[in-house]
Amino acid sequence: MSKTSLQENEKETRMAGTRQMRAGVYRGPGKIAMETVPIPEIGPGELLIRVAACGICGTDIKKIHHGFVHPPQIFGHEVAGTVVETGRGVKRFVAGDRVVSFHHVPCGKCFYCERKLFSQCAIYKSAGLTAGFDPNGGGFGEYVRAMPAIVERGVVAIPPGVSFDEATFVEPVNTCLKAVRRARVATGETILVMGQGPIGLILMILARLEGARVLSTDPMPGRREASTRFGADAAMDPLTYNMLEEVRNRTDGRGADAVLLAVPNPALVTEALALSRPGGRVLLFAHNDPVTRIEFPAATIGVEEREILGSYSADIDMREESAQIVFERRIPAREMITHRFPLERISDAIALAAKPSDNTLKIVIQHA
Repeated sequence: MSKTSLQENEKETRMAGTRQMRAGVYRGPGKIAMETVPIPEIGPGELLIRVAACGICGTDIKKIHHGFVHPPQIFGHEVAGTVVETGRGVKRFVAGDRVVSFHHVPCGKCFYCERKLFSQCAIYKSAGLTAGFDPNGGGFGEYVRAMPAIVERGVVAIPPGVSFDEATFVEPVNTCLKAVRRARVATGETILVMGQGPIGLILMILARLEGARVLSTDPMPGRREASTRFGADAAMDPLTYNMLEEVRNRTDGRGADAVLLAVPNPALVTEALALSRPGGRVLLFAHNDPVTRIEFPAATIGVEEREILGSYSADIDMREESAQIVFERRIPAREMITHRFPLERISDAIALAAKPSDNTLKIVIQHA
């Protein structure tokens, strides 16, 4: 079907009164219900995107299982799909374009944007991609509405030959690339990545692309195998190895130059500090909820001069670079997807993501 026909068909369907879609709606802690909801209406400068695939992120799991936001919500922010309708004034996209969309963009003008702290921008903290209710991504619905700022600066065209599944990695790769750069990972350094779930694996691969030697840990054999298959110099079981001894033996007794912690366990922060060298860096990637409290020996910071760093969400300055990393397949996205669920089984997908089995890596919701 031509792009013009696609848009006309979409409008005819909506005008005929079929303005409903399916969505996995968050209805309270631990509850996702398949419901029929209105297809979002778009305005000037906006896009309506039919979702083809949406990855499940650890942040989705935290929100769903811990009730950090009020219901109802439609989550899912790793969105790839097809433009089906364009609002007045949109020039960059037409119906039929295959795109991946971010859900946040900064204003570019405020105190924080001037200092490249985009995720601290007040505008950035408001999602510009929605399937209804409060804007919160919306990829767990069949259609999403991209607001004008997102259309202008947060939508990326998917090149031919790249699947929708692969394209869902653009946003998480961006967040991980930002983290690796904040940790100042450099050529020749030894980096330890703790946790080899999907995010830990991406962090590991990106650290290698920066020229570092990378060690990893995970208690799951399948994830350790994936880690070495995707390039880790060594993947160790933290439950059976003496990690302090192992890391120091591999770094002339110093410890890792930087530790990237991709597991939301506050007890591991003290261990990460111990595994880093004096003057080294520890980056907390997964510790982003409002209730977790962390304790550690003050001397590891005040005397041994280690740094604790945070990294949250994506960086608009890395939008094109992160997209190219995915599109050029410098990240083995296809191999990292171990489970694909139809939208109707979103509850099963969320349950598996919350309690992954040994062979579980990235989980993607595919829309029919």
